Amino acid sequence: MPADIKVAPNVVVPAAAIHSAFSRSSGPGGQNVNKVASKVELRVDLERIVGLPPNARKRLIRLAAGRSDRAGRIVVTSQRTRDQSLNIEDARNKVRALVARSLVAPRKRRATRPTASSILRRLSEKKRRAAIKGARRRSREESTE
Repeated sequence: MPADIKVAPNVVVPAAAIHSAFSRSSGPGGQNVNKVASKVELRVDLERIVGLPPNARKRLIRLAAGRSDRAGRIVVTSQRTRDQSLNIEDARNKVRALVARSLVAPRKRRATRPTASSILRRLSEKKRRAAIKGARRRSREESTE
């Protein structure tokens, strides 16, 4: 049975919320790859995470949208190494990082306006480009000949 994943002082993913499965890993490993199940798949039940504020829970659902199954659990896999125990630790770190990322509230966007000098720079660049492109065009006298 896996141990709890401590994310923050008051946020814990309990061991009861984690289901692990193992399978054969792809990639290098020689003949050993055919007989050792080193790939780890962790499924974490979002509803059982302790201490996760409602806003962070919504952010976590949005962050893990591509990693969730039909039951609403986060699916995290690791096959980075040939060692099952290292892959378990890697998958647990991925879960920890994902939940920790959901705890950080995004900064509010403050509306800004462009400075007068930046507007002048943009307009002068537009005029310069228009002049360059205008010079490429054939004049009416050349096209009638």
